[in-house]
Amino acid sequence: MQQPPLFLGLDLSTQQLKASIIDEGENLLYEEYIHFDSDLPHHGTQNGAHYGDREGEVVCPVVVWLEAMDVLFDRLTEKHSVDFGRILAVSGAAQQHGSVYWNAKGVEVLGKLDKSKGLVDQLEGGFSLERAPLWMDSSTTKECRDLEEAVGGAQNLADRTGSRAYERFTASQIKRLYDYDRPTYDQTARISLISSFVASLFLGKVAPIEIADASGMNLMDIIAGNWDQELLKLCGGEELKEKIGEQPVGGGTNLGKVAKWWVERYGFNPDCIVAPFTGDNPSSIVSLSSPGDAILSLGTSTTLLVSIPPSPDPPLCTTNSHMLAHPTTPGGHIGMLCYKNGDLARKSVRDKHFDGNWEQFDQSIKSTSSGNDGYLRFYFPMKEIIPDGVIGEFGFKEGKLVEGEGGEFKPSYSRAICETQLLSIKSRLHHILPHSIGHLHRCIVTGGASANETILHLVADVLDLPVYVAATSASATIGG
Repeated sequence: MQQPPLFLGLDLSTQQLKASIIDEGENLLYEEYIHFDSDLPHHGTQNGAHYGDREGEVVCPVVVWLEAMDVLFDRLTEKHSVDFGRILAVSGAAQQHGSVYWNAKGVEVLGKLDKSKGLVDQLEGGFSLERAPLWMDSSTTKECRDLEEAVGGAQNLADRTGSRAYERFTASQIKRLYDYDRPTYDQTARISLISSFVASLFLGKVAPIEIADASGMNLMDIIAGNWDQELLKLCGGEELKEKIGEQPVGGGTNLGKVAKWWVERYGFNPDCIVAPFTGDNPSSIVSLSSPGDAILSLGTSTTLLVSIPPSPDPPLCTTNSHMLAHPTTPGGHIGMLCYKNGDLARKSVRDKHFDGNWEQFDQSIKSTSSGNDGYLRFYFPMKEIIPDGVIGEFGFKEGKLVEGEGGEFKPSYSRAICETQLLSIKSRLHHILPHSIGHLHRCIVTGGASANETILHLVADVLDLPVYVAATSASATIGG
C-alpha cells in the first residue's frame, strides 16, 4: 500500500538550519535543526555570524551553511529514519537580505554533484565571496546614501522599491563590491539571496529569486514586481542583470524537480517538486496570519508584519518601514517594521542586571506597573535600523534625559527594554496600515520570546490587542 505524501520545509535562519516535515493535514511529523555555534563550533561563529574587520561588517562563511545541510540530512536519515521517497515537495525560508556570490566553478559543480560526496566537499571554493553578508551588516552607509541621491532621495527610492536604502539590503552590498572590489565582482557568475541559494542546492542549478524576498533588496519595482533596470545598473553595471538572473517568481511557482544528487544520495522521489524559498518574514505571514492580523516576531530581530490585500491604491511606503510583495497573493503586499536589536538586546539586559536569569528578568517586570514610573530606557547594542543608525543606551525620566542607569529611583530595566521596543512599534504602526484594513483584530506572536508569558502580557498592554501565540515554532519552515 502506497504511503501518503509528506512535505519538507527548511529555514536557514541567522543562528540555525531547521527542517520540518509535515503530512497533508499539516501535522508536524519530524523536526531537526543544526545550531551553527554549538553543532559546528569549528567555524567560530557567534550567534551565527562573524564580525568582520570593517566597521559594521557582519558575515557568515557559506561553508557553514553547506556543512549544516550535510549534517542535517544525515541526522534526518540516521536519527529519524525519514523516508525521503515520500517527500512530494520541498520549499522553505531563510534570513532576509543576505546574499551569496557564486563563481563559475560553483555554478558548474552545482549541476553535476557526486552522490558519494557531501555538499561542503564539492562546493567549497565555489563562491567568489567566501563569506556572505548578513542582514545585521551595517557597513554600507555610503553606498546607501549614494543610491538614494542617484534616484532623487530616500522617499523616491521607497516609492520605487518599498524601502529606502538600508545597509543590510542587497543593493548596497552589491554596490560596495562593484565599487571597491571589482576583481571579485567580475569573478561572480551569479548572485543569490540566501533563500534562493538553498533552493539552488535542491535544484542543482541557480534558482530564481522569489518575489517577496526580492522586494527586500532595493532592486525590484514594488508595484510591477520586476527588476528595476536603472537600479541594477547603478549598483552593478550592465552585467548585474545577468548575474541576478531572471525576473522574480511567485511563491507558488514550480521550479522543477530535485536534482539527481538528492535522489541518489538520500532516496528522494525523482518527481519531488522544488518550490521557491522565500524570506523568513514573508513565510511567517503565509503560515500564520489572516487579514486584519499583525504578526510580531520576537526573535534575533524584532519584526512586525501586516498582510495587505490587493488594492487599486498603491501601498503606503515610508522611510521608516518596508513594503514587500506578498509571496502567494498577486498584487498583495506586506507592511513591515524591523528592528535589529531584538532578542540579543533583551539578553544583554538580562545578563547585565539579572545574572543571566530569565525568572529574575520577568519578576522585575511583574513587580512594577505599566509605564515604569515614567522611566524609559532604549538599548541599541548594535547600530539600529529604526531609528536609523543609533547606537548606545539612552535613559529618560518623564521626558528628560537621565545619565547613568536610574539615578535615585529604581526602575525595572527589563520592563524598560520591553516597553520601549513595543512603544516604538505602536508609534509607527498606523503609518503602514492602509485605510482599507481599518483596525487590526489581533496580534500573533512568534519567535523565541513568544514562550515568555510576562512579555506576552506586555505586548497585549502596549499594543492594545488580543495576543495569540503561534501553535508551532516552525512558521518559517511550514509557511515556506
